[in-house]
Amino acid sequence: MEAFLVSTFAVSIGEIGDKTQLLALLLAARYRKPAPIILGILIATLLNHTLAGLLGQWVASHISQDVLRWALGLSFLGIAGWTLKPDEIDSNGLEEGRFGVFLLTTISFFFAEIGDKTQLATVALAAKYVDLTWVIAGTTLGMLIADVPAVFLGKVASPNFPFHYVRWLAAAIFAILGIVVLFRMGPF
Repeated sequence: MEAFLVSTFAVSIGEIGDKTQLLALLLAARYRKPAPIILGILIATLLNHTLAGLLGQWVASHISQDVLRWALGLSFLGIAGWTLKPDEIDSNGLEEGRFGVFLLTTISFFFAEIGDKTQLATVALAAKYVDLTWVIAGTTLGMLIADVPAVFLGKVASPNFPFHYVRWLAAAIFAILGIVVLFRMGPF
C-alpha cells in the first residue's frame, strides 16, 4: 500500500504544470468532450507507465541498493529542478480527424509522456518498490488527480491558474523527497 500512496502523491505533484497537464487543458478547450479525453489519458498513462515500471524493475534487479538509493534521491532532486521550468506545448497538429478525440488523446498523451518527469518518476518508483501493480496504479491515479480537473477547467480557468506557485511547491516537495531518500529518513 505504501508503494501506491507514495506513487500517487509523487506523480500528482509532479504533473502540476507539466506538458501533459497543459495538453489536457488544450484538448478540453478545443474539443469540449471530457469523457473521451479522460479515457484517453487513462489508457495512455496505463500503457506508458507499465513500460516505465517494467524498466524500473529491470533497473532494480541489476543495480545495487546503495546505487539505487542514490539514483532515486538524485532523480527526485533533478525532478525538483525540472519542475521549476515551465512546460509549453504546441497546439498545432492536434486535429481530431477520423480517429476521434479518444484516439487523438491516447496517442498524444502516450508520446508526450515519453521521457517526461512523471515517467521518470515511475521508473524510479518501480525500481524502489517490489509491487509493480501498486506503483502503476498509484502513478496512474496521480496523473488522473492532476489531469482530470484540468480537463474540466479547460479554457475558462487555464490562463488564470497560478501554475508558477504550484510549480515552486511541487519542486519543494520533490527536493524534500530527494533529501529523505539520500539520508534514509523515511519509507524510501
